[in-house]
Formats: sequence, C-alpha cells, structure tokens
Amino acid sequence: MLFSLMLNVIFIAFILQIYSVFCCFPNFLEFFFCYAHDFSYLCRIICEAARTMERKEFESYMQKYADQIEAIRQSAHKLHQSVNQTYGDQLPYGFHLDMVVQGIRDFGHLVCVREADVLPLFFGGYYHDSIEDARLTYNDVMKVARGYLTEEQAFLATEIAYALTNDKGRTRAERAGEKYYKGIRLTPYAPFVKLCDRLANISYSCSGVDSNNLRMKEVYKAEMPHFLQCLNPHSEDPRFLLPQETVLRLAECLIDDLEREEREGKVWWVGY
Repeated sequence: MLFSLMLNVIFIAFILQIYSVFCCFPNFLEFFFCYAHDFSYLCRIICEAARTMERKEFESYMQKYADQIEAIRQSAHKLHQSVNQTYGDQLPYGFHLDMVVQGIRDFGHLVCVREADVLPLFFGGYYHDSIEDARLTYNDVMKVARGYLTEEQAFLATEIAYALTNDKGRTRAERAGEKYYKGIRLTPYAPFVKLCDRLANISYSCSGVDSNNLRMKEVYKAEMPHFLQCLNPHSEDPRFLLPQETVLRLAECLIDDLEREEREGKVWWVGY
C-alpha cells in the first residue's frame, strides 16, 4: 500500500514537471516526439529543468570546454568582420560579442540547468546577431552550430540566435515589438542572453562621451521598465529567468553614470 502511494506521488510529480516544461517550452511536443526513442534522455531533461548550477560547477564546465568556446568565439568574430560590421567608435564587432559573453560567464550559473546546455548558451551569446547583422539564415546558423555541437545542442543554440533576431520594421519599436519579445520569452535561455546583450550595450554607452553613446544611453534608460517587463516570462523554469543579480548589475551601470553626471553638473535638476 505504501509503495503504491509512493509510486502515485512520484508519477504526479513527474507529470507536473512535464507540464512545467511544456508551458515554458512551446516546442516541447516537437522536441518530445523527436527524441521519444530515447526515454532516458527525456527524463533527464525534464528532471534537470528545475535546478541550476553552483558557480564553481559552471566555471568547471567553462574550463572543460574552453577550447570549443574559443573556437566559437573566433568564428563569430570572423563572421562579423567579413561583413565589415563595427561597434561604437569603429571597434571590431567582436568587442561587443565578448562583452555579451562576459555576462554569460558572470551569471550563467544562475540559469544553466545542465552541462549539455553550457556550449549552446555560449554559442547563442556569440552568434546572437548573426542573422540580424551578418546575413546568415536560420539554416546557416544551424549548420555552423553543428560543427561545434551535438544535434540537440545545435537546435537550442540556433533557437537562441533566432529568437534574438529583430523583426522587420521601420522603427526601433516595430523591430522589437510584442511578437519579437514573445519569441524571446518562449525560447530557453533567450531572455538571459538578451539581458546580457542589453547589459553590454548599456555598459558601453555609459563608458563613453561621444554623441552616439549619449543618445543610446538615454534610449536605454527610457526603455528599461518596458524592456524588462516584455522580457520576463514569469516562469519558474530557470532557463527562462532574468537573474536579479544581472538586473542589478545593469542598474548599477545607470546609477554610476547618473552619479558621474551629477558630479559634473550635467543632470537636468542642477541649478533648480
């Protein structure tokens, strides 16, 4: 009797975990039927979706896969260089990609649920602008990803890059509208990678004094409440989280910049 009750409890818990993953991962049915032959793999994915890593564990995987991460990095740098894309004051675009991935290095343990997701997370960071800016298609990115990752990993990595690709639009608001943010919210790790992208952009904008930096800094400040609201899927699945630590780092950049402006007498309220 007790054994039967325990089995029922375990079964219910398992179903609830499947429901949680299904709600947070819209491609779960496609994913399920694709890998239904490997039941142990499916069980591992479902059970691991509720936990994240300790920082030391994540760092150990970064060290373990350091060569692959560096190869992906060099590939992404060369890709953007091939289309003559620069960042800020004529910096190589790889400068921005490295800043985005630094956010993943600093905070990835707060969202990453298993070893197999480490490389796709880094690939997504380095290739997040490859479709939007470097003229690759979804299938192009998938082909590149397969050169470094397993089939399952390549799918996840490509989905991240695809989710972060702006829509067609005449204005910034049209290019990053509700459809765009919905795609991010429904893709594992995409909210986190997008947050790291914004952290990189704000960090750079707050570090310079040229006219474009000043302009974009004000744009990011004005967008911040709407940006975080649109990005947050309010999920209990760690893969979709916006870590509070990352949000606070972003806020610190803006606060530090505001304090600097105040010291220099450049804020609007000085003189009132």
